[in-house]
Amino acid sequence: MASMSTYAILGCGSVGHAVAEDLVGEGKDVLILDSDESRVEALRDQDLDARQADIREPDIADVVRERDVIVILSSDVDANVTAVENIRDAGGEQFIVARASDPVSGDALNEAGADVVINPSAVIANSALRALESGELEYMAQQLADVIDATTTRMAIRIHRSPDPDSVASAAALRAIAASRDVEADIVYEGEIGHKENRAFVNLLGIELLSAAEADDEDYDTVALIDHAKGGDRAEKRDVDIIVDHYEHDHDHDVAFTDIRPNLSSTSTILTKYIQELDLTPDQSVATALLYGIRAETLDFKRDTTPADLTAAAYLYPFADHDTLDQVESPSMSAETLDVLAEAIRNREVEGSHLVSNAGFIQDQDALSQAAQHLLNLEGVTTSAVFAISEDVIYVTARSKDIRLDIGKVLEGAFDEMGEVAGHSTEATVEIPLGIFTGIEVGDDNRETLLQLTDEAVTKKLFEALGVESGDGSNGN
Repeated sequence: MASMSTYAILGCGSVGHAVAEDLVGEGKDVLILDSDESRVEALRDQDLDARQADIREPDIADVVRERDVIVILSSDVDANVTAVENIRDAGGEQFIVARASDPVSGDALNEAGADVVINPSAVIANSALRALESGELEYMAQQLADVIDATTTRMAIRIHRSPDPDSVASAAALRAIAASRDVEADIVYEGEIGHKENRAFVNLLGIELLSAAEADDEDYDTVALIDHAKGGDRAEKRDVDIIVDHYEHDHDHDVAFTDIRPNLSSTSTILTKYIQELDLTPDQSVATALLYGIRAETLDFKRDTTPADLTAAAYLYPFADHDTLDQVESPSMSAETLDVLAEAIRNREVEGSHLVSNAGFIQDQDALSQAAQHLLNLEGVTTSAVFAISEDVIYVTARSKDIRLDIGKVLEGAFDEMGEVAGHSTEATVEIPLGIFTGIEVGDDNRETLLQLTDEAVTKKLFEALGVESGDGSNGN
Protein backbone atom coordinates (compact mmCIF):
# COMPACT_ATOMS: atom_id res chain seq x y z
CA MET A 1 0.00 0.00 0.00
CA ALA A 2 2.93 2.35 0.57
CA SER A 3 3.41 2.64 -3.21
CA MET A 4 -0.26 3.45 -3.88
CA SER A 5 -0.79 7.17 -4.21
CA THR A 6 -4.53 7.88 -4.18
CA TYR A 7 -6.93 7.14 -1.35
CA ALA A 8 -10.59 7.65 -0.51
CA ILE A 9 -11.86 7.61 3.08
CA LEU A 10 -15.58 6.94 3.41
CA GLY A 11 -16.91 8.01 6.80
CA CYS A 12 -14.58 10.31 8.70
CA GLY A 13 -15.15 10.14 12.43
CA SER A 14 -12.27 10.15 14.90
CA VAL A 15 -10.70 7.01 13.39
CA GLY A 16 -11.07 8.25 9.81
CA HIS A 17 -9.71 11.67 10.75
CA ALA A 18 -6.57 10.12 12.31
CA VAL A 19 -5.99 7.97 9.22
CA ALA A 20 -6.52 10.94 6.88
CA GLU A 21 -4.01 13.10 8.78
CA ASP A 22 -1.35 10.37 8.68
CA LEU A 23 -1.84 9.74 4.95
CA VAL A 24 -1.77 13.43 4.06
CA GLY A 25 1.32 13.80 6.23
CA GLU A 26 2.98 11.15 4.06
CA GLY A 27 2.14 13.16 0.95
CA LYS A 28 -0.76 10.96 -0.22
CA ASP A 29 -3.69 12.20 -2.31
CA VAL A 30 -6.69 11.67 -0.01
CA LEU A 31 -10.40 12.24 -0.78
CA ILE A 32 -12.78 12.21 2.22
CA LEU A 33 -16.54 11.51 1.90
CA ASP A 34 -18.87 11.98 4.89
CA SER A 35 -22.58 12.66 5.33
CA ASP A 36 -22.13 15.14 8.21
CA GLU A 37 -22.05 18.66 6.74
CA SER A 38 -20.46 20.34 9.78
CA ARG A 39 -17.73 17.69 9.92
CA VAL A 40 -16.99 18.17 6.22
CA GLU A 41 -16.68 21.93 6.74
CA ALA A 42 -14.27 21.37 9.66
CA LEU A 43 -12.14 19.07 7.53
CA ARG A 44 -12.03 21.62 4.73
CA ASP A 45 -10.87 24.24 7.24
CA GLN A 46 -7.86 21.94 7.82
CA ASP A 47 -7.12 22.03 4.07
CA LEU A 48 -8.34 18.44 3.57
CA ASP A 49 -10.20 17.44 0.40
CA ALA A 50 -13.59 16.63 1.97
CA ARG A 51 -17.01 16.31 0.33
CA GLN A 52 -20.47 15.71 1.71
CA ALA A 53 -22.00 12.43 0.51
CA ASP A 54 -24.02 9.46 1.73
CA ILE A 55 -21.68 6.47 1.41
CA ARG A 56 -24.69 4.17 0.96
CA GLU A 57 -25.63 5.74 -2.39
CA PRO A 58 -24.71 3.70 -5.52
CA ASP A 59 -23.15 6.71 -7.27
CA ILE A 60 -20.36 6.74 -4.66
CA ALA A 61 -18.79 3.96 -6.74
CA ASP A 62 -18.30 6.46 -9.59
CA VAL A 63 -16.87 9.13 -7.27
CA VAL A 64 -14.11 6.80 -6.01
CA ARG A 65 -13.54 4.86 -9.26
CA GLU A 66 -10.09 6.40 -9.89
CA ARG A 67 -8.84 5.87 -6.34
CA ASP A 68 -6.33 3.10 -5.65
CA VAL A 69 -7.38 2.37 -2.06
CA ILE A 70 -10.80 2.76 -0.43
CA VAL A 71 -10.86 2.97 3.38
CA ILE A 72 -14.42 2.66 4.74
CA LEU A 73 -14.50 3.72 8.39
CA SER A 74 -18.06 4.78 9.17
CA SER A 75 -19.40 3.78 12.60
CA ASP A 76 -22.55 2.60 10.74
CA VAL A 77 -21.45 -0.93 9.83
CA ASP A 78 -24.52 -1.59 7.66
CA ALA A 79 -23.61 1.48 5.60
CA ASN A 80 -20.07 0.10 5.26
CA VAL A 81 -21.37 -3.21 3.92
CA THR A 82 -23.61 -1.38 1.42
CA ALA A 83 -20.71 0.79 0.24
CA VAL A 84 -18.51 -2.27 -0.38
CA GLU A 85 -21.31 -4.02 -2.28
CA ASN A 86 -21.97 -0.95 -4.46
CA ILE A 87 -18.29 -0.53 -5.35
CA ARG A 88 -17.88 -4.20 -6.26
CA ASP A 89 -21.20 -4.32 -8.17
CA ALA A 90 -19.99 -1.36 -10.26
CA GLY A 91 -16.89 -3.34 -11.23
CA GLY A 92 -14.52 -1.56 -8.87
CA GLU A 93 -11.27 -3.48 -8.27
CA GLN A 94 -9.76 -1.11 -5.76
CA PHE A 95 -8.14 -2.37 -2.56
CA ILE A 96 -10.83 -1.99 0.11
CA VAL A 97 -10.26 -1.74 3.86
CA ALA A 98 -13.51 -1.73 5.84
CA ARG A 99 -14.48 -1.24 9.47
CA ALA A 100 -16.48 -3.91 11.35
CA SER A 101 -17.94 -3.86 14.85
CA ASP A 102 -17.86 -7.59 15.62
CA PRO A 103 -17.09 -10.97 13.96
CA VAL A 104 -20.57 -11.16 12.36
CA SER A 105 -20.25 -7.80 10.61
CA GLY A 106 -16.69 -8.75 9.72
CA ASP A 107 -17.99 -11.83 7.88
CA ALA A 108 -20.57 -9.69 6.09
CA LEU A 109 -17.88 -7.26 4.89
CA ASN A 110 -15.66 -10.12 3.71
CA GLU A 111 -18.57 -11.62 1.76
CA ALA A 112 -19.34 -8.21 0.24
CA GLY A 113 -15.80 -8.02 -1.13
CA ALA A 114 -13.62 -6.17 1.38
CA ASP A 115 -9.93 -7.09 1.12
CA VAL A 116 -9.13 -6.26 4.75
CA VAL A 117 -11.56 -5.98 7.66
CA ILE A 118 -10.58 -4.17 10.85
CA ASN A 119 -12.37 -4.08 14.18
CA PRO A 120 -11.34 -1.00 16.20
CA SER A 121 -12.35 -2.69 19.47
CA ALA A 122 -10.06 -5.63 18.72
CA VAL A 123 -7.26 -3.28 17.66
CA ILE A 124 -7.57 -1.33 20.91
CA ALA A 125 -7.67 -4.56 22.93
CA ASN A 126 -4.55 -5.89 21.18
CA SER A 127 -2.78 -2.59 21.74
CA ALA A 128 -3.74 -2.65 25.42
CA LEU A 129 -2.45 -6.22 25.76
CA ARG A 130 0.85 -5.30 24.14
CA ALA A 131 1.18 -2.37 26.51
CA LEU A 132 0.43 -4.64 29.47
CA GLU A 133 2.99 -7.21 28.30
CA SER A 134 5.60 -4.51 27.86
CA GLY A 135 4.87 -3.06 31.29
CA GLU A 136 4.93 -6.48 32.93
CA LEU A 137 8.27 -7.34 31.31
CA GLU A 138 9.75 -4.03 32.47
CA TYR A 139 8.54 -4.72 36.02
CA MET A 140 9.85 -8.30 36.05
CA ALA A 141 13.20 -7.30 34.58
CA GLN A 142 13.66 -4.86 37.44
CA GLN A 143 12.68 -7.57 39.94
CA LEU A 144 15.25 -9.94 38.42
CA ALA A 145 17.89 -7.23 38.55
CA ASP A 146 17.10 -6.52 42.21
CA VAL A 147 17.58 -10.19 43.18
CA ILE A 148 20.88 -10.34 41.29
CA ASP A 149 22.02 -7.06 42.87
CA ALA A 150 21.39 -8.53 46.34
CA THR A 151 24.17 -11.08 45.74
CA THR A 152 27.11 -10.40 48.05
CA THR A 153 29.44 -13.30 47.16
CA ARG A 154 28.59 -15.34 44.06
CA MET A 155 25.61 -16.75 42.15
CA ALA A 156 25.11 -20.41 41.20
CA ILE A 157 23.11 -20.93 38.01
CA ARG A 158 21.89 -24.52 38.14
CA ILE A 159 20.71 -26.20 34.94
CA HIS A 160 19.10 -29.58 34.42
CA ARG A 161 20.94 -32.86 34.46
CA SER A 162 22.85 -33.66 31.23
CA PRO A 163 21.99 -30.19 29.91
CA ASP A 164 20.92 -29.40 26.37
CA PRO A 165 21.61 -26.21 24.34
CA ASP A 166 18.53 -24.38 25.64
CA SER A 167 19.67 -24.86 29.25
CA VAL A 168 23.28 -23.90 28.60
CA ALA A 169 22.34 -20.88 26.47
CA SER A 170 19.82 -19.57 28.99
CA ALA A 171 22.34 -19.94 31.80
CA ALA A 172 25.00 -18.15 29.75
CA ALA A 173 22.56 -15.29 29.17
CA LEU A 174 21.75 -15.00 32.88
CA ARG A 175 25.47 -15.04 33.68
CA ALA A 176 25.94 -12.19 31.17
CA ILE A 177 23.14 -10.23 32.86
CA ALA A 178 24.78 -10.82 36.24
CA ALA A 179 28.18 -9.75 34.89
CA SER A 180 26.64 -6.49 33.63
CA ARG A 181 25.72 -5.83 37.27
CA ASP A 182 29.19 -6.77 38.59
CA VAL A 183 28.01 -10.12 40.00
CA GLU A 184 30.09 -13.23 39.35
CA ALA A 185 28.27 -16.47 38.57
CA ASP A 186 28.98 -20.13 37.80
CA ILE A 187 26.87 -22.40 35.59
CA VAL A 188 26.53 -25.66 37.54
CA TYR A 189 25.38 -28.93 35.99
CA GLU A 190 24.99 -32.59 36.94
CA GLY A 191 25.49 -35.69 34.83
CA GLU A 192 27.29 -35.45 31.51
CA ILE A 193 27.06 -33.34 28.38
CA GLY A 194 26.44 -36.42 26.30
CA HIS A 195 25.16 -35.54 22.85
CA LYS A 196 27.92 -34.80 20.35
CA GLU A 197 26.17 -31.64 19.12
CA ASN A 198 25.85 -30.43 22.71
CA ARG A 199 29.54 -30.98 23.40
CA ALA A 200 30.45 -29.18 20.17
CA PHE A 201 28.08 -26.36 21.15
CA VAL A 202 29.76 -25.84 24.53
CA ASN A 203 33.32 -26.22 23.25
CA LEU A 204 33.02 -24.08 20.13
CA LEU A 205 31.36 -21.22 22.00
CA GLY A 206 33.76 -21.46 24.93
CA ILE A 207 31.00 -21.59 27.55
CA GLU A 208 32.50 -22.41 30.94
CA LEU A 209 30.51 -24.93 32.98
CA LEU A 210 31.18 -26.28 36.46
CA SER A 211 30.37 -29.85 37.47
CA ALA A 212 28.15 -30.12 40.55
CA ALA A 213 30.81 -32.34 42.11
CA GLU A 214 33.25 -29.42 41.94
CA ALA A 215 30.83 -26.78 43.22
CA ASP A 216 30.69 -25.85 46.90
CA ASP A 217 27.27 -24.60 48.02
CA GLU A 218 28.95 -22.43 50.63
CA ASP A 219 30.45 -20.28 47.86
CA TYR A 220 27.04 -19.02 46.72
CA ASP A 221 24.49 -16.80 48.38
CA THR A 222 22.21 -16.62 45.33
CA VAL A 223 20.93 -19.71 43.50
CA ALA A 224 19.07 -19.71 40.19
CA LEU A 225 17.32 -22.69 38.57
CA ILE A 226 17.34 -22.07 34.81
CA ASP A 227 15.57 -24.46 32.41
CA HIS A 228 15.79 -26.94 35.26
CA ALA A 229 12.45 -28.78 35.15
CA LYS A 230 12.97 -30.83 31.98
CA GLY A 231 15.74 -32.84 33.62
CA GLY A 232 13.45 -33.92 36.42
CA ASP A 233 12.47 -31.22 38.90
CA ARG A 234 13.91 -32.56 42.13
CA ALA A 235 13.58 -30.63 45.36
CA GLU A 236 16.70 -28.56 46.00
CA LYS A 237 18.62 -29.10 49.25
CA ARG A 238 19.07 -25.38 49.75
CA ASP A 239 17.03 -22.23 49.17
CA VAL A 240 16.45 -21.04 45.61
CA ASP A 241 16.24 -17.36 44.71
CA ILE A 242 15.49 -17.34 40.95
CA ILE A 243 13.54 -19.69 38.66
CA VAL A 244 13.23 -19.13 34.91
CA ASP A 245 11.79 -21.94 32.78
CA HIS A 246 9.37 -22.84 30.01
CA TYR A 247 8.21 -25.99 31.84
CA GLU A 248 6.20 -26.11 35.04
CA HIS A 249 8.04 -27.42 38.10
CA ASP A 250 6.71 -30.42 40.02
CA HIS A 251 7.95 -29.05 43.34
CA ASP A 252 6.95 -25.81 45.00
CA HIS A 253 9.81 -23.39 45.59
CA ASP A 254 9.73 -20.36 47.87
CA VAL A 255 11.67 -17.96 45.66
CA ALA A 256 12.18 -14.22 45.32
CA PHE A 257 11.78 -14.27 41.53
CA THR A 258 9.88 -16.71 39.27
CA ASP A 259 9.19 -16.55 35.55
CA ILE A 260 7.73 -19.79 34.18
CA ARG A 261 6.11 -19.57 30.74
CA PRO A 262 4.78 -22.89 29.34
CA ASN A 263 3.33 -20.92 26.41
CA LEU A 264 6.85 -20.39 25.02
CA SER A 265 8.97 -23.06 23.34
CA SER A 266 12.31 -22.27 24.94
CA THR A 267 13.86 -20.69 28.02
CA SER A 268 16.33 -19.02 25.65
CA THR A 269 13.42 -16.92 24.35
CA ILE A 270 12.64 -15.71 27.88
CA LEU A 271 16.24 -14.74 28.62
CA THR A 272 16.51 -12.95 25.26
CA LYS A 273 13.56 -10.78 26.27
CA TYR A 274 15.31 -9.85 29.52
CA ILE A 275 18.51 -8.94 27.68
CA GLN A 276 16.46 -6.63 25.45
CA GLU A 277 14.47 -5.13 28.32
CA LEU A 278 17.63 -4.44 30.34
CA ASP A 279 19.08 -2.71 27.26
CA LEU A 280 22.09 -5.03 27.01
CA THR A 281 23.87 -5.93 23.79
CA PRO A 282 24.65 -9.66 23.82
CA ASP A 283 28.20 -10.60 22.90
CA GLN A 284 28.64 -12.95 19.95
CA SER A 285 29.00 -16.08 22.07
CA VAL A 286 25.81 -15.47 24.09
CA ALA A 287 23.80 -14.42 21.02
CA THR A 288 24.94 -17.52 19.11
CA ALA A 289 24.12 -19.75 22.07
CA LEU A 290 20.64 -18.26 22.51
CA LEU A 291 19.83 -18.48 18.81
CA TYR A 292 20.92 -22.11 18.71
CA GLY A 293 18.98 -22.82 21.92
CA ILE A 294 15.77 -21.53 20.32
CA ARG A 295 16.41 -23.39 17.07
CA ALA A 296 17.24 -26.65 18.85
CA GLU A 297 14.19 -26.49 21.11
CA THR A 298 11.81 -25.75 18.21
CA LEU A 299 13.48 -28.19 15.78
CA ASP A 300 14.55 -25.25 13.63
CA PHE A 301 11.15 -23.54 14.03
CA LYS A 302 9.18 -26.64 12.96
CA ARG A 303 7.84 -27.60 16.43
CA ASP A 304 5.58 -25.53 18.71
CA THR A 305 7.09 -22.24 17.55
CA THR A 306 5.50 -19.06 18.91
CA PRO A 307 5.71 -15.46 17.62
CA ALA A 308 7.86 -14.65 20.66
CA ASP A 309 10.38 -17.34 19.67
CA LEU A 310 10.57 -15.92 16.15
CA THR A 311 10.99 -12.31 17.26
CA ALA A 312 13.68 -13.34 19.76
CA ALA A 313 15.52 -15.25 17.02
CA ALA A 314 15.23 -12.28 14.65
CA TYR A 315 16.74 -9.99 17.30
CA LEU A 316 19.66 -12.39 17.94
CA TYR A 317 20.40 -13.15 14.30
CA PRO A 318 22.65 -10.11 13.53
CA PHE A 319 24.76 -10.72 16.67
CA ALA A 320 25.33 -14.46 16.11
CA ASP A 321 28.35 -16.26 14.63
CA HIS A 322 26.77 -18.26 11.80
CA ASP A 323 29.96 -20.10 10.87
CA THR A 324 30.07 -21.51 14.40
CA LEU A 325 26.39 -22.44 14.17
CA ASP A 326 27.14 -24.44 11.02
CA GLN A 327 29.91 -26.32 12.84
CA VAL A 328 27.64 -27.07 15.81
CA GLU A 329 24.80 -28.32 13.63
CA SER A 330 26.97 -30.60 11.48
CA PRO A 331 29.20 -32.62 13.82
CA SER A 332 30.88 -35.65 12.29
CA MET A 333 29.25 -39.04 12.96
CA SER A 334 31.63 -41.57 14.52
CA ALA A 335 32.04 -45.13 13.28
CA GLU A 336 30.41 -46.42 16.46
CA THR A 337 27.40 -44.15 15.98
CA LEU A 338 26.94 -45.57 12.48
CA ASP A 339 27.17 -49.12 13.90
CA VAL A 340 24.65 -48.33 16.65
CA LEU A 341 22.27 -46.72 14.15
CA ALA A 342 22.54 -49.74 11.86
CA GLU A 343 21.86 -52.11 14.77
CA ALA A 344 18.88 -50.02 15.91
CA ILE A 345 17.41 -49.99 12.40
CA ARG A 346 17.90 -53.75 12.08
CA ASN A 347 16.29 -54.57 15.47
CA ARG A 348 13.42 -52.10 15.38
CA GLU A 349 9.95 -53.22 16.38
CA VAL A 350 7.03 -51.03 15.36
CA GLU A 351 3.55 -51.06 16.89
CA GLY A 352 1.31 -48.46 15.27
CA SER A 353 3.36 -45.26 15.20
CA HIS A 354 5.61 -46.31 18.10
CA LEU A 355 9.07 -47.74 17.46
CA VAL A 356 11.27 -49.53 20.01
CA SER A 357 14.71 -50.92 19.27
CA ASN A 358 17.58 -52.69 21.02
CA ALA A 359 21.00 -51.39 19.94
CA GLY A 360 22.92 -54.08 21.81
CA PHE A 361 26.16 -53.25 23.66
CA ILE A 362 27.61 -49.75 23.29
CA GLN A 363 30.47 -47.61 24.55
CA ASP A 364 29.33 -44.17 23.37
CA GLN A 365 25.99 -43.33 25.00
CA ASP A 366 25.65 -40.32 22.73
CA ALA A 367 25.10 -42.72 19.84
CA LEU A 368 21.72 -43.68 21.34
CA SER A 369 20.46 -40.09 21.13
CA GLN A 370 21.42 -39.81 17.50
CA ALA A 371 19.88 -43.21 16.71
CA ALA A 372 16.59 -42.28 18.42
CA GLN A 373 16.44 -39.01 16.47
CA HIS A 374 17.16 -40.71 13.14
CA LEU A 375 14.54 -43.40 13.76
CA LEU A 376 11.96 -40.72 14.60
CA ASN A 377 12.34 -39.51 11.01
CA LEU A 378 11.14 -42.84 9.58
CA GLU A 379 7.81 -42.65 7.77
CA GLY A 380 4.83 -43.21 10.05
CA VAL A 381 6.86 -43.07 13.28
CA THR A 382 5.86 -40.50 15.92
CA THR A 383 7.69 -42.00 18.90
CA SER A 384 11.05 -43.77 19.05
CA ALA A 385 12.86 -45.41 21.95
CA VAL A 386 16.30 -46.97 21.65
CA PHE A 387 18.04 -48.85 24.46
CA ALA A 388 21.41 -50.50 24.93
CA ILE A 389 23.76 -51.94 27.56
CA SER A 390 26.96 -50.21 28.60
CA GLU A 391 28.96 -51.88 31.38
CA ASP A 392 26.35 -52.64 34.09
CA VAL A 393 23.71 -50.07 33.06
CA ILE A 394 20.81 -50.14 30.60
CA TYR A 395 20.47 -46.79 28.86
CA VAL A 396 17.15 -45.82 27.25
CA THR A 397 16.72 -42.73 25.05
CA ALA A 398 13.31 -41.76 23.67
CA ARG A 399 11.98 -39.09 21.32
CA SER A 400 8.43 -38.12 20.39
CA LYS A 401 6.73 -35.67 18.04
CA ASP A 402 3.22 -36.74 19.10
CA ILE A 403 1.69 -33.68 20.80
CA ARG A 404 -0.71 -35.95 22.73
CA LEU A 405 2.16 -37.82 24.36
CA ASP A 406 4.58 -36.79 27.10
CA ILE A 407 7.52 -39.13 26.56
CA GLY A 408 9.11 -38.08 29.86
CA LYS A 409 6.02 -39.28 31.75
CA VAL A 410 5.97 -42.46 29.64
CA LEU A 411 9.48 -43.35 30.81
CA GLU A 412 8.58 -42.44 34.37
CA GLY A 413 5.59 -44.77 34.22
CA ALA A 414 7.72 -47.59 32.88
CA PHE A 415 10.95 -47.23 34.87
CA ASP A 416 10.64 -44.61 37.63
CA GLU A 417 11.03 -47.21 40.42
CA MET A 418 14.03 -48.79 38.70
CA GLY A 419 16.16 -45.94 37.42
CA GLU A 420 16.68 -42.21 37.14
CA VAL A 421 14.48 -40.54 34.49
CA ALA A 422 15.37 -37.16 32.99
CA GLY A 423 13.55 -35.32 30.23
CA HIS A 424 10.31 -33.73 29.16
CA SER A 425 7.44 -34.12 26.70
CA THR A 426 9.48 -34.59 23.52
CA GLU A 427 12.69 -36.26 24.68
CA ALA A 428 13.75 -38.22 27.74
CA THR A 429 16.33 -40.69 29.03
CA VAL A 430 16.58 -43.26 31.81
CA GLU A 431 19.47 -45.21 33.31
CA ILE A 432 18.57 -48.60 34.83
CA PRO A 433 20.98 -50.80 36.80
CA LEU A 434 21.30 -54.02 34.81
CA GLY A 435 20.89 -56.21 37.86
CA ILE A 436 17.29 -55.07 38.38
CA PHE A 437 16.26 -56.93 35.23
CA THR A 438 18.67 -59.85 35.13
CA GLY A 439 20.58 -60.29 38.38
CA ILE A 440 23.53 -61.27 36.18
CA GLU A 441 26.83 -59.45 35.86
CA VAL A 442 28.15 -58.69 32.39
CA GLY A 443 30.73 -61.14 31.13
CA ASP A 444 32.05 -62.40 27.80
CA ASP A 445 30.31 -65.71 28.30
CA ASN A 446 26.80 -64.37 28.92
CA ARG A 447 26.47 -61.33 26.64
CA GLU A 448 23.84 -62.91 24.39
CA THR A 449 21.78 -64.10 27.38
CA LEU A 450 21.87 -60.61 28.90
CA LEU A 451 20.90 -59.03 25.61
CA GLN A 452 17.93 -61.35 25.17
CA LEU A 453 16.67 -60.86 28.74
CA THR A 454 17.04 -57.09 28.48
CA ASP A 455 15.40 -56.97 25.06
CA GLU A 456 12.30 -58.82 26.21
CA ALA A 457 11.87 -56.92 29.48
CA VAL A 458 12.58 -53.38 28.29
CA THR A 459 10.64 -53.71 25.03
CA LYS A 460 7.57 -55.06 26.85
CA LYS A 461 7.65 -52.29 29.48
CA LEU A 462 8.08 -49.56 26.86
CA PHE A 463 5.17 -50.71 24.71
CA GLU A 464 2.96 -51.19 27.78
CA ALA A 465 3.77 -47.65 28.94
CA LEU A 466 2.95 -46.40 25.43
CA GLY A 467 -0.42 -48.12 25.64
CA VAL A 468 0.19 -50.91 23.12
CA GLU A 469 1.05 -54.56 23.46
CA SER A 470 4.37 -55.89 22.25
CA GLY A 471 3.82 -58.84 20.00
CA ASP A 472 5.10 -59.88 16.65
CA GLY A 473 5.30 -56.25 15.60
CA SER A 474 6.71 -55.41 12.21
CA ASN A 475 10.10 -53.83 11.71
CA GLY A 476 8.53 -51.04 9.70
CA ASN A 477 9.14 -52.56 6.26
